[in-house]
Formats: sequence, structure tokens, C-alpha cells
Amino acid sequence: MSNPDVVVHADPELLAAACAARLITAVLDAQAEQGTASVVLTGGGTGIAVLEQVRHSPARDAIDWSRVDLYWGDERFLPADDDERNEKQARRALLDHIPVDPARVHAMAASDGEFGADPEAAAADYARVLAEAAGTGQDVPAFDVLLLGLGGEGHTASIFPDSPAVHESERSVVAVRDSPKPPPTRISLTLPAIRRAREVWLVTTGEAKAEAVALALAGADEVRLPVAGARGRRTRWLLDRTAAPRR
Repeated sequence: MSNPDVVVHADPELLAAACAARLITAVLDAQAEQGTASVVLTGGGTGIAVLEQVRHSPARDAIDWSRVDLYWGDERFLPADDDERNEKQARRALLDHIPVDPARVHAMAASDGEFGADPEAAAADYARVLAEAAGTGQDVPAFDVLLLGLGGEGHTASIFPDSPAVHESERSVVAVRDSPKPPPTRISLTLPAIRRAREVWLVTTGEAKAEAVALALAGADEVRLPVAGARGRRTRWLLDRTAAPRR
């Protein structure tokens, strides 16, 4: 894995627009090279703003959306129609407005879905979905782009500091209970799954994130600062000015 790239934009709006343009280009490049593209989506204000920018970009129609596989890095284990679900927010921002193939939109199960209120069963099923998509003896696809945000205390996806999820070394997907950030029950990719990606993009804004960004870039311990362990074959930090480390 190479050293991370760090790109700083003037404000959150420019960051979202620039990230959307990068994402469209990355998907087009992947489709030109291999016929399809795979993207892991993230929630949060910045992650959803990026999807809204993709929606409004004239270049979005250059993508063959029927040949894009979409996944999520984590999900709030709530009923399917809950406004806090990352999937529902992504559908409103982008997916309901583009010709995606429903069979290639791989959402994590909701708490009122086929597994009921059993996040462990939902996590195990998502691990099965990933393994089937990966093929060739792998448990996770080599995602073309995996988008992540982060919290001021250093969590990413739903992997929180010194939690069972950050210590997980074998499973690709885990249930998260007693999350310090509501809602308490979630489903999340693990760091080993994240590290299978060709590119990991860590996208964030705001002064409250600056210390975590600086510590991660300085090589902090991933148990105490999980975002420090979120790396791909190539890793990009896409930041606004206030989130960027002070020089």
C-alpha cells in the first residue's frame, strides 16, 4: 500500500463537487478497463452531498449505471423506511434518479427485513453477498472505490475506538451493538474488508475532524483511532480546509 494522497479544497461545497467529479471519472475508468465498476457508499452529511453532486453533474450520464455494483461500508440497523438509514438517504440523493440495476444495489438488511431484529444474522448474510461477488476464493471484492467518512474521535464506518469491531481480523462484516453514537445497533465492514479495496477515499469536513485526520496521517494506532487503519491499495484523503492538518 502506497502513502496516502491528501487533497484539500476550500470549503465543503467545493469538496463535494470535486469528489463527485473524481468518482464519475473513477467509475468510467473502471468500466473502460474491466467492463464494470464497484463502489462502496458512505452516509453522513458529506457522503450524501457527494452523491447529490453526482446526481446533478452533466457527466453522470456518461456512466453505464447498469454495470455498476453498489455496496455500503456500514448501515444503521433500523427499519427500511427510517430516514436515518444510509441506504434511504443514498436513494433520495442519487439512486432513485439514475438507471441502476436493482440486482446490483447491495444494501445491508434492515431491522424489519428477512432477519428481523438479528444484526448478527444480517451481518453474516452481507458477508455471504460479498464473498459471492468476490469469487476466486476471496471473501471480499477488490472494490474500485470505497468511500468513508470519519468521526472526531476517529471512528470510520461503524468501527469505533477499542470496540470489538476494530479488533476483528477474520470476518468481513460484523454486527455492532452498543455503539457510542446513536443508533446503538449497526452493521459494518471491518478493517480487513476495507483494505481489500483498490482505492479508499476518506472524505470529511470541519475543524472537529482535524485532530483525528492529523493523527491518522501520522500513523496512529488503529485500535485507538480506527480511521488510521482504513487503507486501500491507494488511499486518498479528500478534505476541506478546516479539516486539514495544520502546517
